[in-house]
Amino acid sequence: MEPLYDYMLHPCAIVHWFDTIEDAPGEDTGMWMVCPAFCANYTPKIAVIHIDTIYCAACLIPTYSCHPVPLDIKYYHSYDTFHAFYVSKCADHHTFEIAL
Repeated sequence: MEPLYDYMLHPCAIVHWFDTIEDAPGEDTGMWMVCPAFCANYTPKIAVIHIDTIYCAACLIPTYSCHPVPLDIKYYHSYDTFHAFYVSKCADHHTFEIAL
């Protein structure tokens, strides 16, 4: 998304923020758990940021429950279908150093 403002293109990204679930990584996995962040009125905490402020990508792994995953689920429904995610420490070494 590159909005035009004052006749200049500004490369931006729309970000849905996440909150950590606990104060430390899980004992079993060693990975942080996160969930989507919401404002006080239960609207998603979303921001438009300049892409130069993105430090690195993160790989999120959904937390699965005892219920089967629907067969017709699409990758773009993941954030709406699952309520918590693990932050993978295997994505790349930069993410591992930053998250831990």
